[in-house]
Amino acid sequence: MTIASATHAPGVGQPSPSVQEPALARRGRRTPYLLLLPGLLWLLAFFAVPLVTLAGTSTQTPAPSGETGAFQQTFRFANYVDALTQYAPQFGRSFLYALVATALALVIGYPLAYAIAFKSGRWRNVLLVLVVAPFFCSFILRTIAWRQILADEGFVVRTLKSLHVISPTTTLTASAVAVVAGITYNFLPFMTLPLYASLERIDPRLLEAGADLYGNGATVFRRVTFPLSMPGVVAGTLLTFIPAAGDYVNAALLGTSRTTMIGNVVQSRFFTIVDYPTAAVLSFLLMAAIVVLVIAYVRRAGTEELV
Repeated sequence: MTIASATHAPGVGQPSPSVQEPALARRGRRTPYLLLLPGLLWLLAFFAVPLVTLAGTSTQTPAPSGETGAFQQTFRFANYVDALTQYAPQFGRSFLYALVATALALVIGYPLAYAIAFKSGRWRNVLLVLVVAPFFCSFILRTIAWRQILADEGFVVRTLKSLHVISPTTTLTASAVAVVAGITYNFLPFMTLPLYASLERIDPRLLEAGADLYGNGATVFRRVTFPLSMPGVVAGTLLTFIPAAGDYVNAALLGTSRTTMIGNVVQSRFFTIVDYPTAAVLSFLLMAAIVVLVIAYVRRAGTEELV
C-alpha cells in the first residue's frame, strides 16, 4: 500500500502539473511567432533589405571619377525634386492610363463575374477556367497579339471605319488607345476573380427578399447586390490599378515615345542610361504615390479592413 501510494504520488519521477502548465503555455505562445518566422525572414531578405538599399541609392550622385555606373553617397535629397519636375508628364500619363484601364476592366469584369456567379449553372467551372486561360500564354505574346488585333488591316479597325466611328485615316496601333487596351486586357482577370469571389458569397435569399419587397431588378442590384459586392470591387480595382500604374511592357510594345509611362523611364534609367539614383527616386515616388492613393481610396470606399 505504501509503495503504490509513493508510485502515484505527484512529484515522484515526473514534474508536477503546476510546473508543466506554465511550460506548455509558454510553448503555445511561441508557436505563432515560430510559424511566422520563415515569412518574416523572406520579407526581410527580399523586401526590407532591397528597399533600404534603393533608398540609399536614391540620394547618391555621380562619382568624381566620371566612370559610368559609379556613384557616391552624398545624401542629395534634391534628386526627388529634380526627378519629379522632369518626369511629371510620365507620372500623370501612368496614373491616367491605369485609371482608365481599371474603369474599363470594372465595366467589363463586373457583368462577367455576375453572370458566372448567378447565371452560369453547371458551366461555372468552365467559365472560370476561361477567365484565367490567358495566363497560360506569355504576357509578351498576349501584348504583341494586340498589335495584330488593332492593325489597320484587322477586323477591329475595318469595322470601326465602316461604321464611321473613326475616320478613314485613323490608326489605332502605336497609340494611347492601344496601350490602354493592352493594359485592360492583360489585367482583366485580376478584376474579374475578386468580383466573382465577392458575388458568389452573397446569399441568394437576400436577393429574393429584395424582390419580395417590390424591388425591381435594377433596384435590387443597386440597393443589395452592389453594396454587398463592394469588397470585391475594392480588391479588384486595387489589384488592377497598382500593377497597371507601374507597367511598362504595354507602353513599350503598343505605344510610342508620346505614350511613355513612368515604368518605361525607370527601366531605361536602370538598364540603358545607367542612372541608378534617378531610377531609384522614380521608383520611390511611384510607390509613395500608389500607397497614398490606395489608402485614400480604401477609406473612401469604407473598407478600411482591406488595408
